[in-house]
Amino acid sequence: MRRLLLAALLVAVLAALLFVESVFPPETLMHEAIEMIGIVLIVIGIAGRLWSTLYIGGRKSASIVNTGPYSIMRNPLYLFSAIAAAGVGAQTGSVTVALLFGVGCAAAFHIVILREEKFLSATLGADYQAYLASVPRFLPDPRLYRDGAIDGFQSRLLLTTLLDGLIFLVAMPIFELIDAAQEAGSLPVLLRLL
Repeated sequence: MRRLLLAALLVAVLAALLFVESVFPPETLMHEAIEMIGIVLIVIGIAGRLWSTLYIGGRKSASIVNTGPYSIMRNPLYLFSAIAAAGVGAQTGSVTVALLFGVGCAAAFHIVILREEKFLSATLGADYQAYLASVPRFLPDPRLYRDGAIDGFQSRLLLTTLLDGLIFLVAMPIFELIDAAQEAGSLPVLLRLL
């Protein structure tokens, strides 16, 4: 039920974006700069998700991974997904939409993280509690970085993560089509955002 509700909310947000335009008209330097920053955020998000998958592999609930990105934050996959989501929002040419996408994604993941922490605490016990106490939940602390061997690497999971991440890039042509339809007058603009 929760997934259906989330999917319905996502569809409603995307439908609303059909009628929202950046205060910076398409083809202006500022609009293009925001879109380019968004592309960089999407690439960072995809690369970060791949980096995280290298370390976590198929061990997400089986053991504590505390090296690589998991040494500086407990939820790098979610953080990099939120960064990519901000990049998707930036494809509208709006800083406001980019921030809403990134923060909205992070907020949704926060609920998931709390559930996962409860499950992993019960499953992995005191060792996981020590990990919780020493590594930040979502915002990285680079001073904690420790590298280590990548155990149990599964190329299939890396490919799946890459394909999942490439979905973020679909936003680029979609928002370009929306821009074009708004410029042509096919879609009315009901709201302009910074």
